[in-house]
Amino acid sequence: MSAFVIDAFEFCRTGGHREGVTPLTEMPRLAADCANASGEIAWSIQGGETRQGYPTMTVAVAGPVQLVCQRCLAPFDYQIDSATQLVLGRDDEEADQFEQVLDDESIDVIVGSHAADIRELLEDEALLALPHAPKHEVCPSTTLLHTLKSEKVSPFAGLKNLKSE
Repeated sequence: MSAFVIDAFEFCRTGGHREGVTPLTEMPRLAADCANASGEIAWSIQGGETRQGYPTMTVAVAGPVQLVCQRCLAPFDYQIDSATQLVLGRDDEEADQFEQVLDDESIDVIVGSHAADIRELLEDEALLALPHAPKHEVCPSTTLLHTLKSEKVSPFAGLKNLKSE
């Protein structure tokens, strides 16, 4: 069994803790959303229980990635820094019940597993930390954008040549 596969319920019950650093190349879904696959994500997972006794894990990820600006199409550095508390239910019905009891939008309730691959949880957390439309605060240069706009030929430009005098 992989070192990344854990019994999530046992991990929470014993207050387990894991941390490490994973290269972006080992997170294919995250790498696909980035301008390149350079860099690495630091992560930690802490197990425990809620006040109500429900199994919980806190998943945290942090690290720099390169995204593509949606305005100027240039790559830029973005710092991922996110932590989420996950409460684990044994099935969908129990997860729904926990969600109603907790009634807290900041806590995500998921169905846990006795063979959970924490790499998936880490990559999910990093993906959720990305902006929906990545862009610079202020684009460094809009030359490329202006070039594309100025080189664009109007579809009606050829019609003026057909115009009879």
